[in-house]
Amino acid sequence: MPSGLIALALGGFGIGLTEFLIAGLLPQVASSFGVSEAAAGWLISGYALSVAIGAIVLTAATTRLPRKGVLVGLVVLFVVGNLLSALAPNYPVMMLGRIVAALCHGSFFGIGSLVARGLVPPERKSRAVAVMFAGLTVANVLGVPFGALVGERWGWRAAFWAVTVIGVLALAGIVALVPGGAGEATGQQPSSLRAQFRAFRSWQVWLTLVATALGYGGMFGAFSYIAYTFTEVGGFSSSDVAWLLMVYGVGLVVGNLVGGRAADHDRDRALVVALLGLAVTLAVFGLLATSATASVVLVFLMGVFGFAGVPGMITRVTDYAHGAALAASANVSASNVGNALGAWLGGLAITAGLGYTAPLYVGAGIVLVAVVVMVVAAWQADGGELG
Repeated sequence: MPSGLIALALGGFGIGLTEFLIAGLLPQVASSFGVSEAAAGWLISGYALSVAIGAIVLTAATTRLPRKGVLVGLVVLFVVGNLLSALAPNYPVMMLGRIVAALCHGSFFGIGSLVARGLVPPERKSRAVAVMFAGLTVANVLGVPFGALVGERWGWRAAFWAVTVIGVLALAGIVALVPGGAGEATGQQPSSLRAQFRAFRSWQVWLTLVATALGYGGMFGAFSYIAYTFTEVGGFSSSDVAWLLMVYGVGLVVGNLVGGRAADHDRDRALVVALLGLAVTLAVFGLLATSATASVVLVFLMGVFGFAGVPGMITRVTDYAHGAALAASANVSASNVGNALGAWLGGLAITAGLGYTAPLYVGAGIVLVAVVVMVVAAWQADGGELG
C-alpha cells in the first residue's frame, strides 16, 4: 500500500472527526456560549451546508493548480478552522471556525480521490479510494464518543485542539509522502474551468450524481431518526444508542473496504447490489424494528450496504467526467444534498403521524429510485454511451 494513501486517510480521519464529534459536545458548547440547543445545532447544519458549497467553489477556483498543492492548502484551511473553534471567544467565531473547516471537506475528498487513484494501478483505483475514505468511516465510529469523552474530561475545546493536532500530522504526512505528480499524469483530466464544466455534458455523470444523492438520502433519511427507532420502537434505553451507533459505524468501515474491492471487479454490478441491499435492509428493518437482536444486525447491514457504493460512485463519476476534479467534488456535494433531502422527508413522515419506523420505509423508497437510476446508467453504459 503506498504510504501516501495513509496520509490521505489520516486527513480524512481528521475531517471526519470534525464533522461528527460536535454532536457529542453540543450541550457543553451551548452552555459555554449561552445559546439555545437549536442555535448550537446550527454548528452541525451550517457545517453541512458549507461542505456542499465549498466542494464546488474551491474545486472550481483551484482547477489549474497542482493537486498535491491544493490538498496541502485544504488541510491548512482545515487546521485554521479547528484552531478558530478551539480558541473561539463567542458563538459567531465558533460558527466561523466550523464554516472554514467545512469548506475544505468536499474538495479534499473530491481531489483526494483523484490523487489516491493516481497512486495505484488502474485495476486497483476503487480500492485506493476506499483506503482514503477509511479514515472518514473510522471517524464515524469514533467521532461522537471521542468528542463526548474528551469534552467530559477536559472540556469541549480540548476536542478541537486534538483535531487540530491531527490536522497538522495529516498536513506533514501529505507533504512528505504524497508524490508531487500524483493524480496529474492520467492524461485525461481537464485543466481549464470551462473544460471541467464540459464534463457535465455526460448523462453518465448526471445519472451517477443522482444515484449518489438518492442512495445517501435514503440511508441518512433513516439514520437521522434512528435513535428514536431504537428507543421508541426497539425498546432500547437511551444509554444503548451510543454503542448501537458504533455498530453502524463498524458496518460503514466494512462496507467501504468490501465495496472498493467489489467495484474494481465489476463496478456497475457492485453498485446495483449495494443499493438494492440497502433498500431491502431498510425495509426489513422497518418490519423487525421491535426485535432487539434484529435491530443490531440490521443497523450493521445498513452501514455495510450504505457505504459499499461510495468508492465505486466516485471512480465512476470521475471516469465518465474524464478525470474532472469538479465532478469528483460534485459527488460529495450530491451526497450532502441527499442527506438534507432524506432527513427532511423522514421528518415529514414522523410529523404526519406515521411513527418512528416511517423514516426507514421512506429511506427504502428513496433508495429503490436510486436502484432504478443506477440500472439505467449501467444499461446505457453497456450500450456504448461514454461521455
